[in-house]
Amino acid sequence: MNLSKRISAISPSATLAITSKAKQMAAEGINVIGFGAGEPDFDTPGHIKDAAKKALDQGFTKYTPAAGTKDLKEAVCKKFKTDNNLDYAADQVLISCGAKHSIFNIIVAMCQEGDEVIIPSPYWVSYPEMVKASGAAPVIIDTTQENNFKITAAQLDGAITPKTKLVILNYPSNPTGMLYSTDELKALAAVIVKKGVYCVADEIYEKIIYDGQQHVSIASLGDDIKNLTIVVNGLSKAYSMTGWRIGYAAGPREIIKAMSNLQSHSTSNPTSIAQKAAVAALNGPQDPVAAMVREFQKRRDCIVTRLNAVEGIFCIKTQGAFYVFPDVSKLFGKSFQGRKIKDSMSLTELLLNDARVAVVPGAAFGSNANLRLSYASSLDNINEGLNRIEEFVKGLSDG
Repeated sequence: MNLSKRISAISPSATLAITSKAKQMAAEGINVIGFGAGEPDFDTPGHIKDAAKKALDQGFTKYTPAAGTKDLKEAVCKKFKTDNNLDYAADQVLISCGAKHSIFNIIVAMCQEGDEVIIPSPYWVSYPEMVKASGAAPVIIDTTQENNFKITAAQLDGAITPKTKLVILNYPSNPTGMLYSTDELKALAAVIVKKGVYCVADEIYEKIIYDGQQHVSIASLGDDIKNLTIVVNGLSKAYSMTGWRIGYAAGPREIIKAMSNLQSHSTSNPTSIAQKAAVAALNGPQDPVAAMVREFQKRRDCIVTRLNAVEGIFCIKTQGAFYVFPDVSKLFGKSFQGRKIKDSMSLTELLLNDARVAVVPGAAFGSNANLRLSYASSLDNINEGLNRIEEFVKGLSDG
């Protein structure tokens, strides 16, 4: 079979693959502790589910406008104004089937062969694959643990070429959990404006931030950067609505219109019922979000402390999202029952098969020295999983 070159170049999602294997093992009766999927373990808040039930009862089950309902677009505009001091009109907003879909729409609508898209590493696994699907080339900027896995303005300036179409910024970051400060964003924005390239600001973890820190959208730093930014967000993470598949993007009208045209010929509208639920999420009480974040912070504190207590593992204290990205490179070269740990992938396989712990190899995120662990799980599960990791590491031998 002759598949298209673009599709043949795409790699499967490592996070979904690990999660799938862990679930298969669990179905076979094997007790696996999962640190793989980026999915809150909390239930969707009741008032959001009630709105969906009401939509069903009222027969709101037909097609909606492909770009989303009027009331949800208005709720998104209100959210941007309230949370980010950003003014958008309804025709500057597109509702899609999740934030992932929004990002895909942006890249495919804006990029083609010969274009380049700058992606800081470590990166979310889907960014480079989406760029490849558009025919463009991903350009990776490596960051360092010493700089908290964040790119500098000088790095960005040096990476931009006449071929650069987009820069993707994700903060708080998946997989590192790190957050850019206002000053850091201002420096990056100055480069973007100077060079005249576009920025995709993936802010899906915006509300999951710890230690009293505040999220600042890069688009809020002035009209010049706003006019070059497409802001992406969604309901999946903050409202524990992963399966509802509602995301949104806001930006320049011409770009949003092109994305809307693309969506009208691919998925058409997001699910009607889920859009009603999304209105309730954005306009309703935010207490459930705050409660979830408080619990995530407890888990963050636990997992960071315990990982750093394991010999050979170092973990930065994350600032947001619900991931840690520990450096495990000191374990490379060691062996477990005669099997050598060569890299993050071989370590991941050993942890799953022998310790019954599912993590994701850092290589999938562009950083082979690390593993990604999601703490979107109960403290009991986190502690049991870390007990297993600790015992596994104690069982390693040199050479």
